[in-house]
Amino acid sequence: MAVIFEKSAPGRNSYLVPCPDIPAGEPIPAALLRDGLDLPNVSEVDVVRHYTALSRLNFGVDAGMYPLGSCTMKYNPKVNERLAARDGFTMLHPLAPAGMTQGALSLMHELASYLCEITGMAGFSLQPAAGAHGELAGVMIIRKYFESRKEKRPLVLIPDSAHGTNPASVAMCGFQVKEVPSTPEGDVDINALRGMVDDSVAAMMLTSPNTLGLFDRNIHLIADILHEKGALFYCDGANLNAIMGKARVADMGFDLMHVNLHKTFSTPHGGGGPGAGPVGVVRKLESFLPVPIIGRKDDRYYLDYERPHSIGRIHSFYGNFLILVRAYIYIIMLGPAGIAHVSEQAVLNANYLMARLKKEFHLPVERICKHEFVLSDKGMPGGVTTNDIAKRILDRGFHSPTVYFPLLIPGAIMIEPTETECRETLDAFADAMISIRREAESDPETVKSAPHTTPVRRVDAVLAARKPVLTWQK
Repeated sequence: MAVIFEKSAPGRNSYLVPCPDIPAGEPIPAALLRDGLDLPNVSEVDVVRHYTALSRLNFGVDAGMYPLGSCTMKYNPKVNERLAARDGFTMLHPLAPAGMTQGALSLMHELASYLCEITGMAGFSLQPAAGAHGELAGVMIIRKYFESRKEKRPLVLIPDSAHGTNPASVAMCGFQVKEVPSTPEGDVDINALRGMVDDSVAAMMLTSPNTLGLFDRNIHLIADILHEKGALFYCDGANLNAIMGKARVADMGFDLMHVNLHKTFSTPHGGGGPGAGPVGVVRKLESFLPVPIIGRKDDRYYLDYERPHSIGRIHSFYGNFLILVRAYIYIIMLGPAGIAHVSEQAVLNANYLMARLKKEFHLPVERICKHEFVLSDKGMPGGVTTNDIAKRILDRGFHSPTVYFPLLIPGAIMIEPTETECRETLDAFADAMISIRREAESDPETVKSAPHTTPVRRVDAVLAARKPVLTWQK
């Protein structure tokens, strides 16, 4: 496909600027003007067609199923986008005084209360700009909590199935990471955990449900083991889409968590942001939340900075406000029954797909899953690997699932259909996966050389990462 500069021709961008009906001002100083702007000379219709054609080269959730496990790439209702784009939200200046921003403060205060109701936490800060940022804030709270108690606890425990951001956040806050093994059934190894928890452990971070898409059957026992030694229990809330409205995280024994609004609560996800990863805590940790906290007094809202035990400010202004608006709209439009139905449908969809695909692909842990499940390339014929399957599924009109994660499953293929896909779409995806399995038996080279129908063929991923081409010029 030609780039926009290759469509340029002299005189094509013809336009007339009407004479203004206001007096002319001082001319722009010559020193500020440039003669040689490298801009394409194209007509309006050329521009529209060019960028429309470019958009068709991309794959997004509006074009088809996006089964990225651990990411919850659900369809976003367009009404959320339209409402968040209203001038009253988009034109609100972050430095406006509280007296002029009561509507925005009210919305955020209510959103925090809804998140408390959904998770069971006592308080939330909406400032973190992403899940990893929420994690970082949570680990900072853990550190501040033990500093306030004059306790030195250098270790944080993390399961071998954890998201990679967990150990990164822990290391950034000066803690040491100690890995907790999983059992073959996908639960935390309780015997190993008992031997690891002592007075040197500050906390344990656990994704619930975990990254195998499984709910740990010993969740209360894990919490008791940690709490008996004075340690805290942190929940990575990336998979909240599986349990919201059905089970509260605080009731499982967790002391703090982050929530990915840009995943669970239907706001744009991918493309580098923006995001929102609010951090929530139980009552004993509330005083450590970042400042400012939105307070309410006599039906007026204000930003409360007078919190001496706070970890401090972690974001400019209050956070990614328009993402918060979208999440607020999503929650109030669904209501309690709708929120619960989302989880029910997400779990049903995942188990339906798993039931169809486990007959054809290796299923490392055969249990009822939550919102996602993990297959592997074990036993695939013709030397076909997970990477080959991921490339070939593109030719079938679907985005690839998450691959090679979690790391404890060799050749992992992690699939999350979300609640927004209908049975016909799930069947089409399952049929495509099964057809690739059959093709691996009859014609493995076609699978191993995929994709064949995409605008760009198979890319050398290592070379692309190390030597990216960032300009159109050859």
